[in-house]
Amino acid sequence: MHYLPPAERQEQLISKIFSLRFLSVPPCGPPAYLASLDWSLPFSIRLKLLCFAYSRDGTRTILTRPLPAAHLGLCRMHFLPFLFVGAIIAGATMIPSSKNNGPTIHEFASPVTYSSLRYVNNSGICETTPGVHTMSGYVDTSTTVHTWFWFFAARHDPQSAPIHVVTTELNPHTWNTVSNMIYIDQPTGTGFSYGTDTINSTYAAAPAIWRVLQTLFSSPEFSAYQSREFILATESYGGHYGPKFAQYFEVQNNLIAGGKLNGIQINLVALMINNGWIDPLIQYQAYVTFAQNAPGYGPLVNQSTVKRMNDSYYNSKGCLAQQRACYNAGNSGSSNGICSDADDICASLFLDAVGNRDPYDLRQNSSEAFPPEAIGAISSNYSECPYPPQELFSRTSDDARTLLPQLGNVLVWAGDTDIICNWVGNQAVVLAMQWSGKAELNATPLTNITLSGKTIAAVQNVKKFSFARVYAAGHEGVSLTYFQPAFQPAAALAIFKQIIAGQPLHSV
Repeated sequence: MHYLPPAERQEQLISKIFSLRFLSVPPCGPPAYLASLDWSLPFSIRLKLLCFAYSRDGTRTILTRPLPAAHLGLCRMHFLPFLFVGAIIAGATMIPSSKNNGPTIHEFASPVTYSSLRYVNNSGICETTPGVHTMSGYVDTSTTVHTWFWFFAARHDPQSAPIHVVTTELNPHTWNTVSNMIYIDQPTGTGFSYGTDTINSTYAAAPAIWRVLQTLFSSPEFSAYQSREFILATESYGGHYGPKFAQYFEVQNNLIAGGKLNGIQINLVALMINNGWIDPLIQYQAYVTFAQNAPGYGPLVNQSTVKRMNDSYYNSKGCLAQQRACYNAGNSGSSNGICSDADDICASLFLDAVGNRDPYDLRQNSSEAFPPEAIGAISSNYSECPYPPQELFSRTSDDARTLLPQLGNVLVWAGDTDIICNWVGNQAVVLAMQWSGKAELNATPLTNITLSGKTIAAVQNVKKFSFARVYAAGHEGVSLTYFQPAFQPAAALAIFKQIIAGQPLHSV
């Protein structure tokens, strides 16, 4: 059975991709108090339409209700970039159709998930390189849940390559130069994904994204990618999504290998987290440290504000005590309320740290439109950071919980001008992780690496784990498109290539 949205929604959400303009990668969380945000677990690093953090006249959009600081990352993580390969699954059906002389919409019923797929081939939006294949459309996992995806084949050797960022211009630094890229709007209700909102935590999101990927990989269009290496690249709230998704994928793969589950194994080889919201306890403390002295940029606030922030964090009923109570509550029946209280109390630290600056780039003033480009022809039905999904997550205080990365091939990297998920907190998180390389990582100094003689980042490499502070880059500094001068797309691509190759970060 093929699940189709109402006619007007189908036209708006599939055909309307022809009206999309100015694509880019979003920041850590929805600028809840200042604009709007998402998870970007992955994920984060992910693709987004610039217009949704800003109004048509270029000014910021204010949410109707303030959200805790960590929620800023929830809305941002819609598009998940991956890396992958495959074998043909028999028993599937493909039904091409078109409507009102619009694009041909292909339909596919998955024999693995019993979900359906609707998509358009080669829309000509964002990717205009001759011969480079693209797909965009919906995975319908039920009559009420419709998840948007957008796939870009690698420009070079797509049969053996990985995945990530695209613009409406031929960007020389786009990640699909070297990788096949797929972006997914999740959870339900974000981006172009629509339907009944039921996902209220990263734990609930993991099975949903697994089912979407199973449906895609079982289709003739994606079957060639089934066994290929798969990299999960995330940003912002992706610091939660990424580790949990990786863990869930591993469990499912083991069930399939043991003959206990019918499905397609996902060959996950690496996890990348860009300016991630991983451990709230540590990241909230980093607001105080970073505001007092942002390395390379100096103090962000005056001493009276630093004193107030220290008191808010360390007093007996402050952020530290409340976060510890949340951690100690675990998954008990009272944990949601305790963690929600912790969120509310810790939110003041974020507001003090940001002041009048852009939370995603301390070099920008929050009252200025950034990026400055006017946004054209945007579908009014795209919701980057809608309130319902955020509210569902807030009920479980998902953002106040910690999910440290499942160590395998892992990169945690952060632009050093981001405030909301700043690199100081990200580094503190990785140094605190309990794993076999902890002592060695703590003893390894940050070492500068260069690209064509220019210093681009300071890195730590231990075993298959790398941390990178990317210089002069904001929240999405590792993946933003070339028309945003504040960020470092060339550096991002160089680092991405090394992760694909399974190499420690180094100068090139």
